[in-house]
Amino acid sequence: MRVEIANSESQLEEVFQIRKTVFVNEQHVPLAEEIDEFENGSTHFVLYDGDLAAGAGRFRIVDGGIGKIERICVLKNLRSKGAGREIMLAMEQYAKDKSIPKLKLNAQTYAIPFYEGLGFEIVSEEFMDAGIPHKTMVKTII
Repeated sequence: MRVEIANSESQLEEVFQIRKTVFVNEQHVPLAEEIDEFENGSTHFVLYDGDLAAGAGRFRIVDGGIGKIERICVLKNLRSKGAGREIMLAMEQYAKDKSIPKLKLNAQTYAIPFYEGLGFEIVSEEFMDAGIPHKTMVKTII
């Protein structure tokens, strides 16, 4: 498995297709909520298993320099095989390379143990986003 920054239109199409499969088709998030106004100002990551695009994530700068990790998703066949971890580690390295000191994400509550295993801590009460319960988590990286 390898993670790349999506630098071409074809890679962005792969990112959006993976997100549609996971969030829209599987989790029933409305497409209008999944693809939003932050797409153009974000850095998109795509995970490949061989030549197959199988995971994605989005990174953007918010709140005066905090890196916000969003839209982490992996196709069913690679879940629980380290793919999500690979995406997260690539995004964290990207943030370190840009001297971004802190990361933030809104975790679906079922995924909190995954993010805790990567060093994130819960900093909010539960809230609903797209009809799915979430909690905000943060991690200081530098």
